[in-house]
Amino acid sequence: MASLYSPQNQAGIMSFYDAPTKGPKFNPKVVLALVFIFALIILVANHFILG
Repeated sequence: MASLYSPQNQAGIMSFYDAPTKGPKFNPKVVLALVFIFALIILVANHFILG
């Protein structure tokens, strides 16, 4: 039975997370800005709806 911490398992995990994906690539700053803008829109809309 192989150990859970064998170098083969660790290398497999690293290669899994480092594998290139075909999805869109976003800059983290753009994502944070979009989240902030979305939250601001929700707060403003909530203020006008509940008044």
